[in-house]
Amino acid sequence: MSYIRHGHLPGEYIERHQHEEHQLVYVSDGILAVRTDHGAWVAGAQRAVWIPAHTWHEHGVHGHTTVHTLMFPTGRTTLPCTTPTVIAVGPLLRELLIACTEPGLAPAERRRLLGVINDRLLRADITGLQLPTARDPRLAAACRLVLQDLSQPRTLPWLAGRVGVGERQLGRLFRAEFGGTYPQWRTNARTFQAMIELSEGATVTQAAHRCGWATPSAFIDSFTRVMGRTPGSYRG
Repeated sequence: MSYIRHGHLPGEYIERHQHEEHQLVYVSDGILAVRTDHGAWVAGAQRAVWIPAHTWHEHGVHGHTTVHTLMFPTGRTTLPCTTPTVIAVGPLLRELLIACTEPGLAPAERRRLLGVINDRLLRADITGLQLPTARDPRLAAACRLVLQDLSQPRTLPWLAGRVGVGERQLGRLFRAEFGGTYPQWRTNARTFQAMIELSEGATVTQAAHRCGWATPSAFIDSFTRVMGRTPGSYRG
């Protein structure tokens, strides 16, 4: 196994690649957007991303970022996941991940830390915030239209007219591929982008406007329901 701690500057991009081993990516400072053929995830102070072996992925860096990566052999899978997964990171797991990637750590101490990390990972909550990749080209086109400018409140009828499909059919595509309604997907998309905006220094009001909420209070309520904390505390 390998354990790496490395820093990245805002705006850095790590090109598409894959690993022979499973990878756990944790970010103690900043934000790392992880994109794969399955969708997009955000790794931050409260969420790590599990990337199974041989999964093609790329990273975008937002803010001054410290990344901690742990590699796991395929014969000893810590998590029973065949696709990338976001894992909630509590205070104990956070400190364990940071300590395990400390430079110059004695092998015996690292093994003991890893044993506890494995136990905590098996008990960690799997979080639902992700942006899955659409397979149907009509649905993919609709998603692109929304993501091009989240500040605009695109309605389902407007999207349906732009991609040449009926409103009901487009709604069924969202439910069939993403397991939820269009408003639910758009809330996740806006929250995903808001995390990036906040990590890059935007105020709560600026993030609310850029990501399409009518008022900062509406943004705070929505963000808190999804993330379990206010955007102000997340930004801090």
